[in-house]
Amino acid sequence: MVLSGEAIGSGTVLFELRDGVGTVTLNRPERRNAISWSLVEDLLAAFARARAERGLRVLVVTGAGRDFCVGADLAKVGSDDARDQETRTLRGRSVADDLERLTRASAVVETLVAFPMPTIAAVNGACAGAGLSLALAADFRIAARDAAFNTAFVSAGVSGDLGSAWLLTRAVGDARARALLLDPGKITAERAAEWGLVTETTSDLRARVRELAAKLAAQAPKAMLYAKRNLAEAALATLPDYLQGEMPRMVDCARSGDARRAAQAFLEKRRPVFTGE
Repeated sequence: MVLSGEAIGSGTVLFELRDGVGTVTLNRPERRNAISWSLVEDLLAAFARARAERGLRVLVVTGAGRDFCVGADLAKVGSDDARDQETRTLRGRSVADDLERLTRASAVVETLVAFPMPTIAAVNGACAGAGLSLALAADFRIAARDAAFNTAFVSAGVSGDLGSAWLLTRAVGDARARALLLDPGKITAERAAEWGLVTETTSDLRARVRELAAKLAAQAPKAMLYAKRNLAEAALATLPDYLQGEMPRMVDCARSGDARRAAQAFLEKRRPVFTGE
């Protein structure tokens, strides 16, 4: 993807808002956008910035250079964070330190899963380990046809982090999640689409993501917000409990100005223009 946007924090992440579409770009192309602790902090800051933008309708997450994200940066090269100066293993100064670091890193996927507006992971090149978890946290995963995927955790002697099993199971089902985690290996974009790991593949990633983002950004913001809440609650609640949340959201939407605009546009055989009111 093309490098653009304002540097966030230490500069390992860029943010840009244009026509209602916010783009968060992982900006460590020299390390294949591997996740460092500086990147964790910058991602959290970028997501907070995006959520605070009143005009934001859609959030895109992508990687600078030729890759999306190859996972944790085990080499820990070039970081100014003391925690990145540890050994090449995942072990830190203590078990408590390890748990504190992983809790902070896990907040990245929690934040993206719970993001109130639609999210798109634009996957270019390699997407592995924690990088795959990051992509799976998005609502849509659009992959370039030459993208490649790998859980990679077991191959590195670790069990998985950043919600990998939780996210994989919901994306591809139990059987394929087990195959992907327990028998890791390179998965092509075509196979990833067949298995549901990605939403679709494309020969022109930038153009397809721009097209999808513009379409989503043109929808009624309240309807999108509530639809995402419905989806979140559907995965966890019983049907009676779910319905108690769904009904007031539907009534609120149906009484909104945007619903009236949609009805009028239908009668006039034109596309509605939503304002968020």
